[in-house]
Amino acid sequence: MEALLEMRSIVKEFPGVRALDGVSLTVREGEIHAICGENGAGKSTLMKVLSGVHPFGSYSGEIVYREQPVRFKGIRDSEAVGIAIIHQELALIPELSIAENLFVGHEITGRGGFIDWGRARARARLLMDGVGLRESPDTAVKHLGVGKQQLVEIAKALGKEVKLLILDEPTAALNEDDSEHLLDIVRDLRRKGVTSIVISHKLNEIREIADAVTILRDGRSVETLRVSDGIDEDRIIKGMVGRRLGVRYPERATQPGDIFFEVENWTVRHPRAPTRMVCKGSSFHVRRGEVVGFAGLMGAGRTELARSIFGKSYGIFEGGSIFKDGKELRLDSVSDAIRAGIAYVPEDRKTQGLNLLDSIKATIVSANLSGVSSHGVLNPDREFDVAEKYRRSLLIKAPSVHTGVSKLSGGNQQKVVLAKWLFAEPDLLILDEPTRGIDVGAKHEIYGLINRLAADGKGIVVISSELPEVLGVSDRVYAICEGAVTGCLDRAEATPERLMKLMTAAGESGGPSREEARQ
Repeated sequence: MEALLEMRSIVKEFPGVRALDGVSLTVREGEIHAICGENGAGKSTLMKVLSGVHPFGSYSGEIVYREQPVRFKGIRDSEAVGIAIIHQELALIPELSIAENLFVGHEITGRGGFIDWGRARARARLLMDGVGLRESPDTAVKHLGVGKQQLVEIAKALGKEVKLLILDEPTAALNEDDSEHLLDIVRDLRRKGVTSIVISHKLNEIREIADAVTILRDGRSVETLRVSDGIDEDRIIKGMVGRRLGVRYPERATQPGDIFFEVENWTVRHPRAPTRMVCKGSSFHVRRGEVVGFAGLMGAGRTELARSIFGKSYGIFEGGSIFKDGKELRLDSVSDAIRAGIAYVPEDRKTQGLNLLDSIKATIVSANLSGVSSHGVLNPDREFDVAEKYRRSLLIKAPSVHTGVSKLSGGNQQKVVLAKWLFAEPDLLILDEPTRGIDVGAKHEIYGLINRLAADGKGIVVISSELPEVLGVSDRVYAICEGAVTGCLDRAEATPERLMKLMTAAGESGGPSREEARQ
């Protein structure tokens, strides 16, 4: 196959940082080409250069597309030659319909320049059929799940007669079924002659669909590997981090202490559908120095349980009790939960964990302002020292703590959220999808941090949709199905098969009672 695209010695700088340092990339026509690298390696920046988000003149180097040098001044220029990018944060307008989103900026018009809605709906149905989206074109995008919104984005690209499709972390927020469906669509596009560039941290998916893998590290292109040569995940990881990680989940000596946190018969209704129970009489406990995992299929109620415990920040409370060190707690707000020594790192860091207008410094101290204040007055020097301490200890890659969190990679944003809650000095830390959308190197660092916190006597709850992760980090694993805790397995007896059986056992045990837990 001939080269469809060549990017030669691309250099892109932002204030205080060189994001791309002479990166080169060659993509053959008709292939699926994966780009891997740690968070902050420059993957998304490189694709923004290619698609015109970073226009010609803001970078140095050369882009050759179909054997012709190209100089894109904006996204419209790249789209005009058949290049389309789908960002990790989808660029859809929630209040508009599917059809309106498909043709925004490229409206199908009739006489007098008015939109021809009949032709637009017919064309929308054809594009939607092409990606297997069985919805009405008039459905508002806000009523679609993330997986279907991804399909709308792909359909939108197909409507522009795309020849080179760029997908930035397309399956990061999808469940297994939606991920597999999206990958099938990418394969089908390859059969139809569409070339794809896929940025992903999911190495198993890369080996499954990619023809070639280019690895970036610290803003430089390291190497390009052909999947047909038999590369494995360890080989890709070595290229990404510069070394073999060895054990994917760092081992630790497990020495849990006494039970200190207990939830008894916790029952919560859905906030917008009160007849639907999202937590059904669930009970569980956590020991000091213990990592407790929660596993369940998409929609099982893991996040709902965690958020409702964290100061009743989700749902309509129906009943149940929380005990810490044997004393019942009344947690009617997030502030109550924080004062009780409970912290929650949400699964959606951008909308629930961060204010994207804030700096690293302001974010890290935000959950514990009293720790950087004197008589109600903020101490700027203390604020800086605290933020700098966590920036260094968690290896947050940023020029300074004054950097805005919106400018950080996903993995570094996650570290900032972790730092915010660590500074609050919790006794119980609930981590909801702590490694979603981050690279294997950053994952390894977070696993090590979990181990250190457990060794310091903290109780850790880890919620993850990845069974290997739950099994790899946890001392015990609770299974949830349809809002109910259906069982608990110790590390020695926990297997994917046994967990899956509990994860599909709706209506069974709500978990051990306080008396059973203490036996």
